[in-house]
Amino acid sequence: MALINMLRCSDNNIGCTVTQKTPKNSDLAPQLVPLDYTEQPDVKLPYELIGSMPELKDNPFRQRIAKVFSEDGEGNMTLNDFLDMFSVLSEMAPRDLKAYYAFKIYDFNNDDFICKLDLEKTLNKLTRNELTEDEVRMVCEKVMDEADLDNDGRLSLEDFQHVIVRAPDFLRYREPQH
Repeated sequence: MALINMLRCSDNNIGCTVTQKTPKNSDLAPQLVPLDYTEQPDVKLPYELIGSMPELKDNPFRQRIAKVFSEDGEGNMTLNDFLDMFSVLSEMAPRDLKAYYAFKIYDFNNDDFICKLDLEKTLNKLTRNELTEDEVRMVCEKVMDEADLDNDGRLSLEDFQHVIVRAPDFLRYREPQH
């Protein structure tokens, strides 16, 4: 249940759902985005613009989200990257797709597993570093005990999805608490 509770806390923070009108690429940087993409199809918006969008700017995972969805892995987005991101973050995206990208966002070292360090970073971002080291360690141990199905000390996508099935509220949008 520790991972489920952690994930329930996180559903607002990974930016899984966008309910507002999706901004247009050209609204972010009209000077960078041509009206006709046929002559300049590879326009990239820099991470600084992506990370400052109202839909992401208060999200502690904004940089990870941008990196995961960007082709260059640095958060600089093409139009296709931008559309992919908002497609996955929309209310209409399938739950499995959202879970897959949540897993990618939590996998900070990009090794296709969520290890103890990834969990620590995730928990610290979710709590905005408000937990002590002992509290973080304790929660991470509890998560691993409950979610690591094959006891290899890390969570695979399969382990992660198994937990998501038990957390019906995960990836459902709620207004952020202030």
